[in-house]
Amino acid sequence: MQATLASARQLLNILDRDLPRLQRIDAYVQGRHDGPYMPPQADDEYRLLAKRAISNWMPLLVGTPAQALYVDSFRRGSTATTQPADQPLPEWRHWQNSRLDARQTSIHRGALAYGHAFTLTEKTARGVRTKGLSPLRTAALYEDPANDDTPYVALTVTRKPADDLPGLARMWDGSTEYRVAFVSYRDADKVTVAQVGRHGATECPVTRFAAAVDLEGRTVGVVEPMIPLQNRINQSVFDLLVAQTYGSFKVRWATGMAPPLLMEPVHAAENDPTSEVVDWRPKLGPDGRPIPAPININAKRFLFAEDPEVKFGTLDETPLAGFIASIDMSIRHLSAVSQTPPHHLLGQIANLSAEALLAAETALSRKIEEFRRMFGEAWERVFRLAAELDGNTSSAQDLAGEVIWRDMELKSLAQSADGLGKLAESLGIPKRGLWSRVPGVTRTELDEWERLREEDDAELQLAQALNRATPDPASLPVAA
Repeated sequence: MQATLASARQLLNILDRDLPRLQRIDAYVQGRHDGPYMPPQADDEYRLLAKRAISNWMPLLVGTPAQALYVDSFRRGSTATTQPADQPLPEWRHWQNSRLDARQTSIHRGALAYGHAFTLTEKTARGVRTKGLSPLRTAALYEDPANDDTPYVALTVTRKPADDLPGLARMWDGSTEYRVAFVSYRDADKVTVAQVGRHGATECPVTRFAAAVDLEGRTVGVVEPMIPLQNRINQSVFDLLVAQTYGSFKVRWATGMAPPLLMEPVHAAENDPTSEVVDWRPKLGPDGRPIPAPININAKRFLFAEDPEVKFGTLDETPLAGFIASIDMSIRHLSAVSQTPPHHLLGQIANLSAEALLAAETALSRKIEEFRRMFGEAWERVFRLAAELDGNTSSAQDLAGEVIWRDMELKSLAQSADGLGKLAESLGIPKRGLWSRVPGVTRTELDEWERLREEDDAELQLAQALNRATPDPASLPVAA
């Protein structure tokens, strides 16, 4: 138990160490960015412009690859037991029972944003289920964090410490689940561990989904490297708003002309405001000086003066083209570094040929393929864990199984049908093997097609048998 307690303390320390960095990433995803630079004596108007200058590009950087990461099916390896065609695969049945058609998106987005996310596969009252775990609350330990898929211990916080209530966490090793109570992440002396029971698997049931892992075992997502560029864009937008607010209009000036003054009446009886008005005089301010009258100047009014010595003129507005070009350049840098096509960020898609669009999407396609390789291995481990907990030994040992990702390439059904037909005709690929390549087809539809094909084959075989059993009328003897 001492080793288990030490692991719990280490995992809580990891959460405490990584939390500031992950919270900063979370703030940028939610649009709570570091403010642009402004003078220390900035007024409320400046601060309002700084708040409006925040242009949050981070959700787009996360959502663009995430929208191309949808698991559509699962293919067993050659070592797994063959499943009858009219029955769904147990692996896919587990997927549907866990509602992962929708919940996979949260797991993928978490891994892309923070660098890693986790899933937990466990037995519940409704069978074996898999659910996502937040990277801000979950940590795992590996013997070799760069190469191991299976952690030897993992912990997720279910309740943070607050007021007089201690924090609670669940922890798993290779065979057992534990309940962890703690006062704070850093107070190692007040961490307690209690055994809950065996979780039913032969390895830790927590699986890591990492967007990228280096040889030191460090994970990095798509948000953290882009924070400096995001700050640069915010600063450029802030400078544009300041110039637009204070200097984007012409300034009219006049010299040699005294402003009109506010006038007040002079009554016949000085202390009687109801008496007759006998004269007018300039109204004085608290300092004893005459108060200038406000001048209503707008685009509909002209300024004139009776004195020929008065001169009028204008000061040119501040050009905004340079600020706009700076913002455009920063967004293009963001596009290049993040491997996001420029037209996804700038919205400029006019006059682009199909070849140009394909070339622009190439870098994004490569990045998405990299994510599919990383996440695909994690999902395959989830399927093996679920099979083991469900008592399916053959699938639990199937290291050759693979997930099938949805084809998100925009192609018409006619183009796909023509290409698949040529593959079947020229290369001799079985038609049944090409069903999964039909755009938009799901695992449920494939199972339905298989069932309908078997029904059609059965009807065809019955018709052929009846034809063979029915004699040809021409061969029957003719009655005398």
